[in-house]
Amino acid sequence: MHRVALAAPARHVNDCDPIGHVPVLLAETLDLLCPRAGDVVLDCTLGRGGHAIALGTAAEGVSVVGLDLDDSNRAFAAERLGNANIANTTSSGNFVRAPEALRAAERTANIVLADLGFASNQVDDNERGLSFLKDGPLDMRLDPTATVTAASLLASLPEQELSNIIRRYGEDPYADRIAQKIALKRTQRPIDSTGLLADLVREAYGARARTSRQHPATRTFQAIRIAVNDELAALQTLLDRLGKAMRTGDQSWLAPDARIGIIAFHSLEDRPVKTCFAALVQEGLAVDLSAGAVRAGDDEQDRNPRSRSAKLRVIRRV
Repeated sequence: MHRVALAAPARHVNDCDPIGHVPVLLAETLDLLCPRAGDVVLDCTLGRGGHAIALGTAAEGVSVVGLDLDDSNRAFAAERLGNANIANTTSSGNFVRAPEALRAAERTANIVLADLGFASNQVDDNERGLSFLKDGPLDMRLDPTATVTAASLLASLPEQELSNIIRRYGEDPYADRIAQKIALKRTQRPIDSTGLLADLVREAYGARARTSRQHPATRTFQAIRIAVNDELAALQTLLDRLGKAMRTGDQSWLAPDARIGIIAFHSLEDRPVKTCFAALVQEGLAVDLSAGAVRAGDDEQDRNPRSRSAKLRVIRRV
């Protein structure tokens, strides 16, 4: 959802949908993480609670510890869990706090899940600035209380640094041209709307915009959003903490047979997950339950376009 899916409306969600999100790869997640009676599930990215509800009702006595940067979604998910009679403890914050959240709840995780996508209600809300489908404020914060927005980032960063961000996090070959357009425009007026940024990127693409398979702004929006939320650093910290727990034998928050699943939506996310999991398997500290990455089937991709780029990797601590 930071991803090509940002440029396409989620067909499974509409304004009347009370949940506002359909979790991707749900059947595969349940099958590979395999909840057992009494398990503790750590949902690092609680969202609207779809995965947590499914995992929490899959076996008797399963409880959930959940984290989310978006406090409104966290509260919504907590209410859903309570209504489903699933014991839960939720807190606002980044998933890098996973060990602290579990220790505070006096729990040890048997299952760890991180869905790195966004809830569809976040993408569909033009006030969040995550999509260019509708014009709105250029925000992009996953944590609404954070101080740095996409607009403030574009206003303050040097042109070369903007180019580096778009090239590194968006892998866009037109990064230099896009940064140049941004730097010129901000001398004339603030770049404070999603529509204006999308137009600038389209101008930088020139004639190539007409033949591009995806909207020209897709990669730039992904790059700026990653930078605003420091997403890749947060993911690497979570992976490092998982690896450290396994390598040091720490069982204070991660159970000896913990199953760990991460759903990534683009290569910049999937690559470090693949590297981390492969290293743990090679060291004999984990086994690969997903045989690499699991992708959504054709039926799910047809029902939910967001699932097309999703990859699920699962390991089990040994």
